[in-house]
Amino acid sequence: MLVDGRFMPIFAFLFGIGFALFLESAAAGTGRPRLPLVRRLAALAAIGALHQMLYPGEVLLSYAVVGLVVLLPASFLPRALVLAGGVIGSVLGVTVTSGGLPLVPGLFLLGLAAARYRVPQELEGRGRQVAIAFAVSLAAAVPAAVWHYGEVWNTGFSTSSAVAGLLTAATYVTALCLLMRTPLARLLRAVFAPLGRMALTNYLSATLVVLLVGWLLDFPARDRWGALFALAFGLLLAQWAVGSLWLRAFRYGPLEWGWRCVTWWSIVPNRRRPDPAPAEPEPRVQAASSHQVVWKGHSGGEA
Repeated sequence: MLVDGRFMPIFAFLFGIGFALFLESAAAGTGRPRLPLVRRLAALAAIGALHQMLYPGEVLLSYAVVGLVVLLPASFLPRALVLAGGVIGSVLGVTVTSGGLPLVPGLFLLGLAAARYRVPQELEGRGRQVAIAFAVSLAAAVPAAVWHYGEVWNTGFSTSSAVAGLLTAATYVTALCLLMRTPLARLLRAVFAPLGRMALTNYLSATLVVLLVGWLLDFPARDRWGALFALAFGLLLAQWAVGSLWLRAFRYGPLEWGWRCVTWWSIVPNRRRPDPAPAEPEPRVQAASSHQVVWKGHSGGEA
């Protein structure tokens, strides 16, 4: 009730935001910003198609196709039309198809609209509004979860599961935004940054690990929930540890780097260069200056 179907809306919404941020950043570096974007989505579709062979129902292929078919044309539209399309698409995705994949285009468009309205940048100074959004989302998510719980016999998509998923996702996002305004922000960044910056590598490697462990231990997932939760927690912990170590030496995860190279059709530097040692102070100089090396990629904050 707290996990299943609750994070898909978040990932879809963030995909739309990431699309907009990438397009904006690419426009600053090339006169044809949509060309690398098409290569990026085509590469994601190829990765997703291969991943489908191991994990039928995975999201990468669907996200890439929807990105090409929906987000790319929408990038030419005024932001008001994108927002309207996102609202209409999301409502139809809930009421007509009861969520699932048909809900993704609407959430993609909402994310694209949010980025074009500069919502992520405005959150820093909107603590009161975020708190209100959290309270409203939580108040609505509780009865929605009760409604969904009453239909647990329905193992497929349903209107109750879609509504509960969206409201719970909104609660999680607004709660995290509030926590990022507290002293816990530094800890949260340390926890989530390695996982987020290597999201593609982590997603695909998780499939390989789960399939391998399931084959070695021969356990059916539905009969051993304790072992499944232990595997999930251990996998996340291992990915965080490996990611933290990897990102000390490299700017991107291995698959993220390959994806980026295809996107820009060039070999992108990945290994971090050590900061230069501070120069020896000149005689009779009382204060020494320090230099910081800052590297800026093609798109800020890209996983």
